[in-house]
Amino acid sequence: MGATTAPDTSPAVPFFTQAETFESLWPTTRRHLDALMDRGKYSHGPKVEEFETALAAWTGARHVIGVNSGTDALVLLLRAAGLRPGDEVIVPAYSFVASATSVVLAGGRPVFADIDPVSYGLDPASVEAVRTDRTRMVMPVHLFHQLAELDALLATADRHGLTVVEDSAEAFGMRWDGLHAGLHGAGGVLSFFPTKTLGAIGDAGAVLTDDPELAEAVSAMRHHGRTGRTLDDFPTINRPTELLGTNSKMDDIQAAVLLAKLGRADQDIARRAHLAAAYTERLTGTPGLTLPTVVRRDAATNPVWYVYLIESDHRDELADHLARHGVQTETYYPTPLHLQPCFAELGHRPGEFPHAEAACGRALALPLYPDLADRQLDLVSDLVRDFQHGKQR
Repeated sequence: MGATTAPDTSPAVPFFTQAETFESLWPTTRRHLDALMDRGKYSHGPKVEEFETALAAWTGARHVIGVNSGTDALVLLLRAAGLRPGDEVIVPAYSFVASATSVVLAGGRPVFADIDPVSYGLDPASVEAVRTDRTRMVMPVHLFHQLAELDALLATADRHGLTVVEDSAEAFGMRWDGLHAGLHGAGGVLSFFPTKTLGAIGDAGAVLTDDPELAEAVSAMRHHGRTGRTLDDFPTINRPTELLGTNSKMDDIQAAVLLAKLGRADQDIARRAHLAAAYTERLTGTPGLTLPTVVRRDAATNPVWYVYLIESDHRDELADHLARHGVQTETYYPTPLHLQPCFAELGHRPGEFPHAEAACGRALALPLYPDLADRQLDLVSDLVRDFQHGKQR
């Protein structure tokens, strides 16, 4: 009997893939990996330091500290910025759960505030409303394609003597008056989860800061509290430990991949902008659909399209409709943070943060990544338009 071929069950439009990107980048990536393999050290080594230097130059940060995930970057940043047990950190009720769990893991207590319904960023008026005498820090989260309202949030923090730490995990490439996300307060973070604008092939993250003392503390805490930048700085495993730390080092393999991808970051950002503009052109005027907009600021800002997020009153039905036609989507985020079971002891109830709760019930992310073909975008747009028009009949 002849061999049979399994049916192709891959989606017509995956939510994310970087197969073509890696094929084109393989020669550059291989050069970095060959150098790494020849040296034979794969963790916290010179390839990580090379990436940190390159990323610092790209972002303008004085210090970049590579770690093993965006979540750990937040935890270490909060600790290094002086968070004490029981200190309150104001975070938006609409974000990925790590924005709030990082506060708990660092020893603090998250206090939730509502969002601006257009930018999805932390609402400065809500920050004022929930602030208490125990509030120590404010954590703006920059979501999807633009920054939170930094001028007002920084002014609020300054007025009350609060430290600003930025959850800029999604904000690679975004700038406010020329200053990269994460550099407007004590520091910020980047996530290099594969789907991010600058994505690895696994988990990785970084802390960005202009504060040398904070940078030194994060650098030590990522490696069990020991100072020194690379494995070559640690002649024995019995080096004295001055800080309580953890094992959160970036792997050199991820650093090698990120170095290769950093070289085409501007190209990828431009491709994402092209795709976002194409979505907007094709979906404008679709009944019952809210499209993402770029908020006008007093400062000079630039969108970077990590996610193209639409809103629909029939979000879940729309997602099912797209799935039936082979289009994968992502729901950002189905449950607001103040109603997550892990924060039940804080005693929140539905209705406290209406803008965050509305977004959780309406927001849907469409496929957006450099490998997405224009014909695939056309298919997605046609399916969305047909569904929404059908709901108006």
